[in-house]
Amino acid sequence: MSDQKISFFQSVLDYFDAAAPFTGHPDGLLDQIKACNSIYRMNFPVRIKGEYKVIEAYRVQHSQHRSPTKGGIRYSMHVNQDEVMALAALMSYKCAIVDVPFGGAKGGVRINPWEYEPEDLEKITRRYTMELIRRNCIGPSVDVPAPDYGTGSREMAWIFDTYRTFAGQDIDAAGCVTGKPESQNGIKGRTEATGRGVFYGIRECCSFEDDMKKIGLKPGIEGKTMVIQGLGNVGSFTGKISQDEGGVKIIGVGEVEGYISNPAGIDIHELLAFRKEHGTMLGFPGAESFGKEAREKCLELECDILVPAALENVINKENASRIKAKIIAEAANGPITSAAQLILKERAVVIIPDMYLNAGGVTVSYFEWLKNLSHMRFGRMEKRFNENINKTMLEVVEGATGKSVSERDRKIIARGADEIDLVRSGLEETMVTAYQQIRAVYEQHPDVPDLRTAAFVVAINKIASDYLALGIFP
Repeated sequence: MSDQKISFFQSVLDYFDAAAPFTGHPDGLLDQIKACNSIYRMNFPVRIKGEYKVIEAYRVQHSQHRSPTKGGIRYSMHVNQDEVMALAALMSYKCAIVDVPFGGAKGGVRINPWEYEPEDLEKITRRYTMELIRRNCIGPSVDVPAPDYGTGSREMAWIFDTYRTFAGQDIDAAGCVTGKPESQNGIKGRTEATGRGVFYGIRECCSFEDDMKKIGLKPGIEGKTMVIQGLGNVGSFTGKISQDEGGVKIIGVGEVEGYISNPAGIDIHELLAFRKEHGTMLGFPGAESFGKEAREKCLELECDILVPAALENVINKENASRIKAKIIAEAANGPITSAAQLILKERAVVIIPDMYLNAGGVTVSYFEWLKNLSHMRFGRMEKRFNENINKTMLEVVEGATGKSVSERDRKIIARGADEIDLVRSGLEETMVTAYQQIRAVYEQHPDVPDLRTAAFVVAINKIASDYLALGIFP
């Protein structure tokens, strides 16, 4: 059977089943971990332009081994029950890998958001939120949504406002949803979080000399070539941060209108400005352009690092043998089918798995949730204290050495950490530690075939320990 016919959720189950034998847990416990606990399908009417339209929507809570459950809401015509179940399951494993104390959940509304005016999207979002409230599927201690494909801070603000209308006595109401605007109890760094996490994950993968030697690359991320498929939030921030902070050369970019390539390099900032002005990236100066009919071909460009940052199943049994990248960094959810992975493994392609690599969003969402529950921004207590301590240390050093520090260096050394600095530091620590845990399993167990399997082993073991601590599986 062609892997195009294998459902997204079935692919997740295949990956789970491949990892389960390495954990040693009993079948009953494994069955509980991989099952979706609650599946809600909703159909609700919304009046749009004088006519009622029935909207199909979902919320799946995969696992309550930790509370609340956590997961984004996507608006797309591709939304269906199987997809939302798969994404919810991945959220459970993702949260476990990066030690974020949430169970996994996901939501979806089956619409094309670009076909609606903002006021109509607001009606749909608020009505969807009401449906979640009715089913007790939202709340800071119950289930906490976040942005996903087709949604952003605007939609999260509407959700927050609707929730607090019905839960006005909840002092922690701001924690009912994350990804909110900074002005409405959001957190600095949330918009860039997933892309920045992708960068940290790729950088950590490339830092191991032995691993890079196996695929013919030098250690370190600087100078490596990258192709990005998808210029949404995740792809654009991955590109900008990889280029600016990692010294990566971006040689190809794919989007819905086609793809462009330039072996000499593409400045991602100039490309984003060009696309914003012209509505397309085709025709970008210095790059060769290919139309919509060839848009998937960008995946087959020769490069060191391929970043699929769009939708699932874009690398499948049909095109896997034509992939020329040495590292595939899964910024999107489920971009590689289980059948394609087998082909890529035979060709020694390193796959950094999605359930780890795109966990930056949920990590910083966790920071936002903590901020909302504490009712205080990060850095408020310690910023000035640390700044004063650093200034005192500088004065001591200057007095002892007789040398003065320039005003510019003084500002850099003495400054205390702002919220954005602490968020980035926490995210970097999370992504580096999680990768090292995954790699340790991969290195210590010769029979574990790849990093994805190792990531599932890590996730299953952490979730299993929660169930065992509850005494459900003595």
